[in-house]
Amino acid sequence: MVPPLQVSPLIKTARWSALLVGMIYGKKRYDYLKPIAEEERIVEAAEKKQREEAERIAKQLAEANEDTILK
Repeated sequence: MVPPLQVSPLIKTARWSALLVGMIYGKKRYDYLKPIAEEERIVEAAEKKQREEAERIAKQLAEANEDTILK
């Protein structure tokens, strides 16, 4: 088996720099997107609550129309 070659210090520095820049970018992007996603979750929950309430009312109306004496 061939022994591993020495990697240039310039290449090592570039790789570590790219890793750190990527981590910093990821953190900033996460901090930017987190409040937006939270607001979307709040809106989604409110819409879901309204939708469930409308479905419940529609179900009650359907049951009320179903149970008539005139059948």
